[in-house]
Amino acid sequence: MSQECQITVRFHAPPADLRRFFTTFYYTEFALSGDETVADSLHPEWAGLRMFDGPGPKSWLAGQAPVQTPFSIAGPTSRAIHFEIGTTRFWGVGLLPLGWEQFAAGAAQGCANLIGDGLTEPAFAPFRLLWQTLFDGTPDEAGELARIVGFFRKRSTPLCRDAARIGAIHAALVDPEIGTVSDMVDLVGVGQRTVERICQRAFGFAPKLLLRRQRFMRSLSLFMLDPTLRWIGALDSHYHDQAQFVRDFHEFMGLNPREYAAQPHPVLEQFMRERARMAGAAVQTLDRPEGVAPPQVAASRAAP
Repeated sequence: MSQECQITVRFHAPPADLRRFFTTFYYTEFALSGDETVADSLHPEWAGLRMFDGPGPKSWLAGQAPVQTPFSIAGPTSRAIHFEIGTTRFWGVGLLPLGWEQFAAGAAQGCANLIGDGLTEPAFAPFRLLWQTLFDGTPDEAGELARIVGFFRKRSTPLCRDAARIGAIHAALVDPEIGTVSDMVDLVGVGQRTVERICQRAFGFAPKLLLRRQRFMRSLSLFMLDPTLRWIGALDSHYHDQAQFVRDFHEFMGLNPREYAAQPHPVLEQFMRERARMAGAAVQTLDRPEGVAPPQVAASRAAP
């Protein structure tokens, strides 16, 4: 297995009418020698599609059997996604929580920490035609991007009933001042049961776990972009101490910070730096929601 790989990645911002639903559309080429492969691990993220012009990589969560498919899908995750990949090219589509609610089939909670085959997973059935029609045998980045945009534009429907609340919860998640569920509830302006229900359905996890994941991802992304900070310099302000961060690191990545820093990350480092340069945030969980007004329910905290 190689730790050297030539990677070309380009992030494309969704057009304005689709931006509230997606993180980015990104085009990637991997070039390795012969049949060599490269391995790495992705951090927790929102749900996504990865459509390959070829057999696709092996991908898995710890303790699960690897999945290999040309249409690789992931639900929202709170654990590291491991993968092994060879020479290939593919498109990725990152689904924001509102995008999941608009386009996927079923609640995100049912696909939490799911790595699977988009050709068989029921929740991802609405996206199968996109994979089937994306590639025509001749690499054409501009044409393929146009097909992705056209696919989702044709399937755009009026915003779901909870769109404003989803947007407000998402805004609270990416606000570094929000550190507790009660803070989130206060900012969103609805009852805690409503926040919990929407989080499970559109975000995949309970509010408390989502907030813990956010503070962890703020810390991890800062360290990955500037390792000279060391872990102590990258800690989010909502961590009480380094021991709390280490516990989160074990839960979300499956190892401790020192072990992680000692490992090579030939894919992730390049992706994060290019994403930070082109999209403004190094990781998709730090992307801010766009185009959704705050909910008009702040006067009532008893909504079911």
